[in-house]
Amino acid sequence: MQDIGAGLALTAILIPAGMGYAEATNLSAIYGLYATIIPLIAYAIFGPSRILVLGPDSALIPLISATVIPLANGDPIKAIAIAGMLAILSGGMCIIAGIARFGFVTDLISKPIRYGYLNGIALSVIISQLPKIFGFSISANSMGAELSAFIQNVHDGKTNYTAFAIGAACLFVILVLKHIAPKISGVLIAVVGATIISSLFDLSHQAGISVIGVLPQGLPTLQIPNITPLDFQTLLSSGLAIALVSFADMSLLSRTFAIRGGYKVERNQELIALGIANIAAGLFQGFSVSSSASRTPVAEAAGAKTQITGIVGAICIAIVLLFAPMLLQNLPQSALSAVVISAGIAIFEISGTLRLYKLRRFEFALSIVCFAGVAFLGVIQGIFIAVGLALLAFVWSAWRPHYAVLGRVDGIKGYHDVSRHPEARRIPGLVIFRWDAPLFFANAETFCEHVMQAVVTAPTITNWVLVAAEPVTDIDLTAADAIAELDKTLCQAGIELCFAEMKGPTKDRLKRYGLFNTLGKENFFPTIGQAVDAYLEINQVEWKDWDE
Repeated sequence: MQDIGAGLALTAILIPAGMGYAEATNLSAIYGLYATIIPLIAYAIFGPSRILVLGPDSALIPLISATVIPLANGDPIKAIAIAGMLAILSGGMCIIAGIARFGFVTDLISKPIRYGYLNGIALSVIISQLPKIFGFSISANSMGAELSAFIQNVHDGKTNYTAFAIGAACLFVILVLKHIAPKISGVLIAVVGATIISSLFDLSHQAGISVIGVLPQGLPTLQIPNITPLDFQTLLSSGLAIALVSFADMSLLSRTFAIRGGYKVERNQELIALGIANIAAGLFQGFSVSSSASRTPVAEAAGAKTQITGIVGAICIAIVLLFAPMLLQNLPQSALSAVVISAGIAIFEISGTLRLYKLRRFEFALSIVCFAGVAFLGVIQGIFIAVGLALLAFVWSAWRPHYAVLGRVDGIKGYHDVSRHPEARRIPGLVIFRWDAPLFFANAETFCEHVMQAVVTAPTITNWVLVAAEPVTDIDLTAADAIAELDKTLCQAGIELCFAEMKGPTKDRLKRYGLFNTLGKENFFPTIGQAVDAYLEINQVEWKDWDE
């Protein structure tokens, strides 16, 4: 019974949110309901989360509209066909990724990228809905053009003050109730109130405001989207972006509620379920969907325990479409825009971005680049630029990792960085060098240069170079060849190259490369201490020679 009651409560927000997001993507409101019914049922069958709610989502609005608007060229039939195929493509990619167990790919979207993306999305969503709040429409292909056209239209006196009053009042109600009484659905109150006022005063005729109109009666039917091969090629990159973003959001939200509910969700199964839900939406006149960070908490707060809640919500929407399609015909467009703007405001990540600024300036800059890319170049371009920069930053950090020459410090066990401990004493003739990263093609030469620099700057003539290799988790073939050349150079100078604390899998790679035997089994030590003892014994260095 709890799930049935939660489903009824959830329906109150599913309907306006679905219609609002459809309108925000320049599709008819009915398609938002189609994109709500089918995915809810699909995820209830295949999804691993007990209460996660799927449906149209504000984070996907700019991605969908940026693809649909230019390709549809004003044709509403072609628009839903393109949106449907986009959902099918993104869903197919999710299923393939899930079967291939690629759930880890969401790790590419770090917090800085996520913050920048969400802030860019939030701003894009709000600006796109401002004209509807003010009671007029514009046509623009970028956020800058939208903002410029909006300001020009306001300046030209095209504001419908009745529509603006309704939209502003709805936004006020939603935001205030969310702050002072979060358990009360501000969306429901705002939408119902706006619909009643619009109906009582016949505002569509008396004040010229735009309303939803009568919804088509009946349920969505199976329709395979018909698009041209050229459009199909264009949709591929958009589908990939939607798949990546929707699963990243879904994975985070699903795990959060799973922890709170005391159960686990499998990321790859989550990918497959998301893919099935999107394909189902695309085949039944819907568009791309993801998890909802606003509707899932509503379901939880209403007492949802299983996916029966989502099925009840889908059935309730279906009943409205079958028996009461005229129920929302007088709902003002500006009220739906208020719903979308409130969702846009909710996804701003201001505190997280400020935290990055205080603690990690580089990651803050990465977040701003992602935000600027999304805001000014487009959502798809912004996401791929930011992911590319994040990967480049990772390569850069591995290319120039931390390294240290080690010595002994009184009162502290082990060997420590002499640059941080100037008082550290170094064993005459022994350079202990630590490299804090895997060795691969990009940093192999840098490693060799720093080893030679440590030899040159050592306070005494070097007899041994001991590499503290515990942080070296991998050595590729390029790095192995570089180590072999380093060994030859050191041997010519009468210096022995040794390694300590190298992990077994890394040592196995050297064995496959043939380098392990070349360097000599006796030059690999389990610990730095054992290596130091061997050096002292072989080179007949007394403890008192360096411990005083």
